[in-house]
Amino acid sequence: MSIGIGAGGDPEKVAASVRKVAGRVQVVCYCCPGAMDGLEVETRESERPWEMMVDDLLAGRIEGAVRGTLPANETLRCLRAGCGVDHLERIALLETADGIQFLFAPVGVDEGWTVTEKLAFVEKARPIARSFGLSDRVAVLSGGRYGDVGRHQAVDRSLADAELVACLGGAEHCEVRIEDAVRECGVVIAPDGITGNLIFRTLTFLGGGAGHGAPVVNIGPIFVDSSRASPDYSGALLLASSMTKSWKHD
Repeated sequence: MSIGIGAGGDPEKVAASVRKVAGRVQVVCYCCPGAMDGLEVETRESERPWEMMVDDLLAGRIEGAVRGTLPANETLRCLRAGCGVDHLERIALLETADGIQFLFAPVGVDEGWTVTEKLAFVEKARPIARSFGLSDRVAVLSGGRYGDVGRHQAVDRSLADAELVACLGGAEHCEVRIEDAVRECGVVIAPDGITGNLIFRTLTFLGGGAGHGAPVVNIGPIFVDSSRASPDYSGALLLASSMTKSWKHD
């Protein structure tokens, strides 16, 4: 069975990603009518390709899906409605410029703002890390070092929250030392969604690292979110395919 990928823009980039995984992953591209003519990839066409891809995913006509270049708001809204959830939780698989891979959350600006939400990421990330051959040690980041206590109330709150998450979740509070966290742990939890989104974008778009997609972990179907700014989607396609074989949502 196929993995679906959305092609709402940059169809050549999506097609090139599909060709990179040819022979390893069977892929079908969801696009508007005529958008991928002549690109020699399998397509399913609709004026609203995000709806068709989510419908096919929920109906079991494809095993997993990658957002690709489909618009985020429409696609994720459709996914939320179809799965009957009011929010989506995503955990990204990132890679540093020197090849260190780790799971990272939150990556959405509206995610991970409470201790409860961060603990949920800790719990859900561990089995994914093990299935990918990563360490299941978890590093929780905060907005400063212990020596910064008293400099600003937001820093004090960040340190306290991170210490609580680490204590309750059996994780390690690495303060602001993300450079140590990625070398010691397979899972890294950011202080909040804005910080996580900035770290993700800085690493992947400025720092020479790579983002291999962000699986949604609070729904049943396998859906890997991706940024339309990503230069390539072959990693996200391989990630989705791997998840269909080695890990299923509870």
